Amino acid sequence: MRSGTEGSFHSVDVSSLTYGPLGETLRMSLRTDDGVLLEARHDPCAAGPTDTAIVVAHGFTGSVDRPALRRAVAVLARHAAVVTFSFRGHGRSGGRSTVGDREVLDLAAAVGRARDLGYARVATAGFSMGGSVVLRHAALYGERGERGEHVAREGREGREGREGREGGREAGRTDAVAAVSAPARWYYRGTPPMRRVHWLITRPAGRLVGRYGLGTRIHDRDWDPVPLPPVAAVPLIAPTPLLVVHGDRDPYFPVDHPRALAAASGGHAELWLEPGMGHAENAAGEELLTRIARWLTGAARGGG
Repeated sequence: MRSGTEGSFHSVDVSSLTYGPLGETLRMSLRTDDGVLLEARHDPCAAGPTDTAIVVAHGFTGSVDRPALRRAVAVLARHAAVVTFSFRGHGRSGGRSTVGDREVLDLAAAVGRARDLGYARVATAGFSMGGSVVLRHAALYGERGERGEHVAREGREGREGREGREGGREAGRTDAVAAVSAPARWYYRGTPPMRRVHWLITRPAGRLVGRYGLGTRIHDRDWDPVPLPPVAAVPLIAPTPLLVVHGDRDPYFPVDHPRALAAASGGHAELWLEPGMGHAENAAGEELLTRIARWLTGAARGGG
């Protein structure tokens, strides 16, 4: 893929969303800032009314209805309301996957939807590719977002200009972040599963497999500009609370990835290395998900 710098992200359009009571499970649609229509879902907190929502970002080839994600949502929803969505190119969402680049806009739209529903506190939790997205999102839409955008642009102004940036960051901001099984850097091919993922993304035959075998429509263009790497986004997240979770038997990303993310935070991030855990939502058990939910809701209230 070509090198370059990352442009800026701005406002969230939630005008196409479906409204309904917060006590009900809702099927929703939402439109991103760049015009992609996404499927989404709201699950109320099983414990009763709450002012806190967790927005969950799934991994590559996942979707809002995949069993592993629904299982995770069922646990998280014991502690907070949960908003889930399918990234662009996944499930019944429109567009094509950019494998973690423009997906920041998808997450921002979902966070904006949670705030539009009336939740005072909104936390984000991302798995694998979704983990990289929640990190970049927190950097670009957080309190230090102006600095993060400046670093990412390296002097280059984004295509939409500066108008409306403050409102966009406020609507899309998060109060706490958990990145589970996230990569620290792009283009990693150090494990056999990641070499297969790169074949899926970069080769025409791989993209056909992704489309018809995995239900994932992948963009055929290289990143240009290259998104801010997760490890470079982490220093820009503070003071938003950050949790990094990773399994010590992750077959995709070895433990140097979470350690690099935690180190980049300068002591701000909390790191959980989980013994025996594999990769992402498929490997996250009920006990771990419960701990993550409690950490997110507590951190969101403390930093809210």
